[in-house]
Amino acid sequence: MDKTSSFSSHEGKPIRCKAAICRKAGEALVIEEIHVYPPQAYEVRIKIICTTLCHTDLAFSKYNSGPVVRFPRILGHEAVGVVESIGEHVDGFKQGDVVLPVFHPHCEECRDCKSSKGNWCTRFAEDIVSNTRRYGMASRFKDSMGEDIHHFFFVSSFSEYTVVDIAHLVKISPEIPVDRAVLLSCGVSTGIGAAWKTADIEEGSTVAVFGLGAVGLAVGEGARLRGAAQIIGIDINPDKFALGKEFGFTDLVNPTLCGDKKISEVIKKIAGGGVDYSFECVGITSVLSEAFISTRTGTGKTVALGINPAAPTELHSFDLFRGKHVCGSLFGGLKPKLDIPVLVDRYLKKVYYLFAYSFVNAYKLYFISNLHELNLDSFITHELKFEDINKILLLFAFDLLEKGKSLPCILWMDKK
Repeated sequence: MDKTSSFSSHEGKPIRCKAAICRKAGEALVIEEIHVYPPQAYEVRIKIICTTLCHTDLAFSKYNSGPVVRFPRILGHEAVGVVESIGEHVDGFKQGDVVLPVFHPHCEECRDCKSSKGNWCTRFAEDIVSNTRRYGMASRFKDSMGEDIHHFFFVSSFSEYTVVDIAHLVKISPEIPVDRAVLLSCGVSTGIGAAWKTADIEEGSTVAVFGLGAVGLAVGEGARLRGAAQIIGIDINPDKFALGKEFGFTDLVNPTLCGDKKISEVIKKIAGGGVDYSFECVGITSVLSEAFISTRTGTGKTVALGINPAAPTELHSFDLFRGKHVCGSLFGGLKPKLDIPVLVDRYLKKVYYLFAYSFVNAYKLYFISNLHELNLDSFITHELKFEDINKILLLFAFDLLEKGKSLPCILWMDKK
């Protein structure tokens, strides 16, 4: 893999580079020259190779109020890069390492990080408003006028260089192509993790996935790899159905074509009384309620992956009493430093299929081996060059996402 980097004279000094800055809510991002300051203790400065545009970036570019809203800011939280320099007390990373920055912390030291029960980080995860993990509102970015630029979820990957705390950094194998690795920085890992860790889907299970964006499709991929017998995809955009089949969905339903029937009724009929597991990947409370109703009485489990912090959720208490479960899932229940390398290995692992072809009573055997066990290739629908992104192209990429025409768009920093 080409690390596309040359390390030398910048160590310990500010780096001047380009970044896409969100200066006001709802306005186009502006490409500006900024200064990225050296990493402090427990921090790493990274040269970003590629990053993505996703729904979270779109949403936070529009929010104009709330505790985590501030401008100017450098968005972007899914990326892959190469270590340019490290601060003091940094173990396990060195110059030239290929790394994924991840919004969810994993300190490896607190009680919850050491526990096998979940992926919460007691030490760091409560704080979602600071710029830097250990230094509060101190920023590593300044614009050309010397003014601070705010970080975003401790990553800020819409910049040629960024500074990330080691609690948010995962070292990965350089064998995986970077445009595949970047998908594991957030959405795809969240969906697969929800299927594997949060739900712990068993072979032969029935599954319903509400919303076929990147997270929902990744849930389907996780369910497929676990051997689910039936995977039902629900989305109002039928253009996503062909892609859904690539991730193992066996049934695909458009709720707008169900007439007077609620989608939960349709799913119960398809699954013979309800699914074992349902996943809400949209962030709409009414959809969460339908997902919950769609599960089997006594054992059904609903996993909430979408989020709408402003809206309360109503669920039937009698269904809870009768054994149905509902839970949330942050980053799919994955511990980044432990589980992301596993996903990388599953992608690098090839699967082998044996086909027999009959011709005039003679059989020929064919092996197909160039297939990855974990399907990341099908998530890539659009790629753009960061250096060519003006405000019109960037808004166009966001528009593709918002209208459901695209999965996360990959932005290449140096690709010619």
